[in-house]
Amino acid sequence: MRYNRVKEGVFLSRPNRFIANVLIDGKEEVVHVKNTGRCRELLIEGTRVFLEESDNRERKTKYDLIAVYKGEVLYNIDSQAPNKVFGEYAEKMFGDIKLVKSECRYKNSRFDFYVEYEDKKAFIEVKGVTLEKDNVMLFPDAPTERGVKHINELTECMKEGFEAYIVFVIQADAGEYFTPNEERHKEFAACLKKAQDMGVKVLAFNCNVEKDLLEIKNTVEVRL
Repeated sequence: MRYNRVKEGVFLSRPNRFIANVLIDGKEEVVHVKNTGRCRELLIEGTRVFLEESDNRERKTKYDLIAVYKGEVLYNIDSQAPNKVFGEYAEKMFGDIKLVKSECRYKNSRFDFYVEYEDKKAFIEVKGVTLEKDNVMLFPDAPTERGVKHINELTECMKEGFEAYIVFVIQADAGEYFTPNEERHKEFAACLKKAQDMGVKVLAFNCNVEKDLLEIKNTVEVRL
């Protein structure tokens, strides 16, 4: 996926989850943050960031914060981007795709994707990963009851013959491997391991990240 009208800036502060103060062309601007997660390890005063100018001239904030440097590594922090890049990648992953639907309902659940390929049908849930520690990529960065619910729902659809995937999209070209963040949410880590044991396919991919680009690059080892 590509971004348009990208500007470079310097991160100053984050008053709340939804906005940040960024220095752009020598002027302090209030910008929209496209990730409501903590991102404390990334959004540090003085850090180089990239922003996309909005098409909506009526918006209070002119820019969306989309990427940030952590050392020499550029991280995309657009929470909508993992679904978009996985949607672009799905054909490479599944090959003979007959149908792809996003935001697809199954009973009382709504999954990110529904795919029909060959003679199979699959539900897929996608999670974006931006937290790195000691060269290991981790999810979640805060407790996520919603994440636990999604995993449990995926195991349910398998009982009716569907395949089930949970895909972690690492929004950087970083990390030696991926593992659930047991320190931040022990229940999520245990639930993910149980789901894998029951047949849910747990995958992770890293990404090529540029100031105006995000695309899936390679599979990454998953350690549960």
